[in-house]
Amino acid sequence: MLTVRPETSEDIDSIRCVNEQAFSQEEEAEIVAKLRDRAALTVSLVAVQENEIVGHIAFSPAAIESESLSFEAVVLAPMAVLPAYQKQGIGGQLIRTGLEECRSLGYEVVVVLGHPTYYPRFGFVPAKPKGITCEFEVPEEAFMVLELREGALRGRSGMVKFQPEFL
Repeated sequence: MLTVRPETSEDIDSIRCVNEQAFSQEEEAEIVAKLRDRAALTVSLVAVQENEIVGHIAFSPAAIESESLSFEAVVLAPMAVLPAYQKQGIGGQLIRTGLEECRSLGYEVVVVLGHPTYYPRFGFVPAKPKGITCEFEVPEEAFMVLELREGALRGRSGMVKFQPEFL
């Protein structure tokens, strides 16, 4: 039985381990730690199976800015599942639960830099045709956006500014 729930302070070491193993490096785990240290984790959820944390997802604040306006968004990153538990739907459950939590908090727009064949199944579309760009150079097909409220981007465009600046 898989449970998705908000992270607790007791989960921090396990979350680090999940991110390090899923990405075979420390960079994503360090990003999560920096966001947590700066109180910039808008949503941080863990997937628990048989009392073991097997997955993690984080959402952090961002602003989408143009010359004439600025509005809030959240960034989905990172999402990680232990290698032995991948391809079992755990990542999908984390994403769906995380998006619902963001929606319940009043967010209307989510951006992600991720696999262009994975995230579209959750409604993400390429950001550039929607008028959304990234503050640093990224592959166009991998930078995607999702409207949590239909029409949230209507009449709005701009560049995503990550907050806090941790990159």
